[in-house]
Amino acid sequence: MLIDLHTHTYYGHGSNTVFEMFQAGKKAGLAVHGFSEHSPRPLGYDYTNEYREHLNKHFQDYINEVTEIKQKSTEPKVLLALELDWLEDEREFLDECAHQFPYDYRIAGIHFIKKWGFDDQASHWKNLLKQEKLQYYEAYYKTMIKMAESKLFQIVAHPDLIKIFSNETFSEWIKENKGFAEDALIACKENGLCMEVSSAGLRKPCQEIYPCRTLMEIAKDIDMPLTFGSDGHCINTIAKDLQKLHEYAKEYGFTSQHYFENETRQTAAL
Repeated sequence: MLIDLHTHTYYGHGSNTVFEMFQAGKKAGLAVHGFSEHSPRPLGYDYTNEYREHLNKHFQDYINEVTEIKQKSTEPKVLLALELDWLEDEREFLDECAHQFPYDYRIAGIHFIKKWGFDDQASHWKNLLKQEKLQYYEAYYKTMIKMAESKLFQIVAHPDLIKIFSNETFSEWIKENKGFAEDALIACKENGLCMEVSSAGLRKPCQEIYPCRTLMEIAKDIDMPLTFGSDGHCINTIAKDLQKLHEYAKEYGFTSQHYFENETRQTAAL
C-alpha cells in the first residue's frame, strides 16, 4: 500500500498545481495522498528565495482545491494537511495556524533554530567551526522536544534534516551523542507523534534517507510508529522511492505504516 503523506504544490515553492500533483499521485499508484503545503510564517523567519507573499496570497486556494478533490476522490484517498514550521518563540502564531482549517494532520517541519533557516544555503554551513555545528545539532533535538510537548502535531518530518549540509560531521556526532535524538524521539512518541521516513534526503546534498540508520535503530528500540513521504514538490518527485523506504524500514523489523484522518491514526501494512 503506497501512502505519501508529505507533498507540496505550486502554492508554496513547488512546481505543479494541486490537480497536477493529484493526477501524478494517482498515476504513481498511491492509495493515500496527503497534501501538506507549507504554513505561512511571520516576518523575520526568512529564506534567501522567499515565497511567503505567494503562499499567503494563495493559501485559501490551496485549502479550497484540496478540499474539493478530497470530497470527490476515493482512489486515492486524499487528505488535507499542513507542514507547520515549528517556531519555538511563536506559540500564539502556531496555535492560530494549526487550528485555522480542519486538517487531517499537521506535520512538524523543524527548519529554523531561533530565526535561522538552517536548510536555506550550504554556504551558511561552510564557514562554521565544527563546535558550532555540534551546538546546532544539539539545539535541533532540544527544540524537537519542545515541539512534541506543544501537542500541535501528528508527525515529525525529516527528523535529521539538520544534517543536510554537513552529513559527514553529523554522522560522527550522532553515533556518539544518540541520547539527544533518543530523548527527542521518546518525547515525540509520548505525545502521539509518528516519525516520518522520507526520500527527500536522497535528492539533497546529504544524499541519504531521512532519518539515518542511528535514528532508525532508536525508532525500533522504542517501537516508534512510522509514516512515509516523498516531500515531493513536483510531479516527478511525488511518491518518489516509497518502495525503497519500505525496504529500509523492513530492515529494522517494521511491518506497518500510519496515516491520519481527522487527527485519528490509521494503520496499514507495508
